Amino acid sequence: MGGILTAIFYFLVMVIVFGILIFIHEFGHFFTARRCGVSIKEFAIGMGPTLFSWKSKKYDTKYALRLFPIGGFVSMVGEDEASDDEGAFCNKKVWQRFLITIAGPAMNVILGFILMFIVVLNQPIASTTISQFNEGAISNVQLQVNDKILSVDGVPVKSGTEAAYEIMNKGFEPLDITVERNGVKTELHDVVFPSFEEQGVVFGDIDFKVYPQERTFFTLISQTFTRSLSTVKMVVDSLVGLLSGRFGFDAVSGPIGVAEVVGEAAKTDWLQFVYIVTVLTVNLGVFNLIPFPALDGGRTLFLIIEGIRRKPLNRNVETYINLAGMVILFAFMIFVSFKDIMKLIFR
Repeated sequence: MGGILTAIFYFLVMVIVFGILIFIHEFGHFFTARRCGVSIKEFAIGMGPTLFSWKSKKYDTKYALRLFPIGGFVSMVGEDEASDDEGAFCNKKVWQRFLITIAGPAMNVILGFILMFIVVLNQPIASTTISQFNEGAISNVQLQVNDKILSVDGVPVKSGTEAAYEIMNKGFEPLDITVERNGVKTELHDVVFPSFEEQGVVFGDIDFKVYPQERTFFTLISQTFTRSLSTVKMVVDSLVGLLSGRFGFDAVSGPIGVAEVVGEAAKTDWLQFVYIVTVLTVNLGVFNLIPFPALDGGRTLFLIIEGIRRKPLNRNVETYINLAGMVILFAFMIFVSFKDIMKLIFR
């Protein structure tokens, strides 16, 4: 009985979180399209059969909630077909269509920035200056207490969180570390850190602690900005790691796997829950910018090509390409969800 209640709780949390993130994403498209004078046929949250809907008399737009909480859409006149309507998407200038297309991912990233501010506001702010080494540390062969870390393997770091991430991401091999030591910029080569393995992937392990940073309005905003950028970088690094083969397919989670992680965080630690939602919304924004058919990034790529050619691509060809991309994405989602279910059954 407890397992069933837990599963229901995970599902409800997933529906609420995904629903909010999808709404924010689609509202970005909707609001920008409306501001650009595009006629909108439907604004829907969810996919599949309609649960309920209502229609605006002023704009003749249908607002709908659909059965499956796995996505949403803003259906615009002239989006995938030719139209003589003055308010058709296809008849708007390239820069207007570009703004409409990227507005969804941009809203997700903006939400991530706001949520990250909440996280930073409720956590100590870690500097990049080493305060002490852990017992059994090995990086202290070259690093020293009071070293201020400036960059890790060529990547500038402005917070202890960024430094810890770069060491975790790349520290399974010796790293070049730039520090400020006694007021002098010093290059340290082949610094070795401990490592650990998780799901068959080796990560670096930070073996020192850092001083806290003074909490001021400036440091709060600065940390929010740098940690938000770091989250974007983390998402991009994860995608690159997946494509390069560093991360195996087991590291990929679909809605079911994500629901378990989010649900556990919601039960135990509200701040961890907020951070995970931050990562999810940034992930949604960055993933949608990938130049793959059916994603916002794919549509953006078509618009860039159109801007360079100074004439649109064949509408039918673009529609078929996006349809094929949609089929591939749904097939991938089903496959990943099946994997998550099998993992839950046999773990």
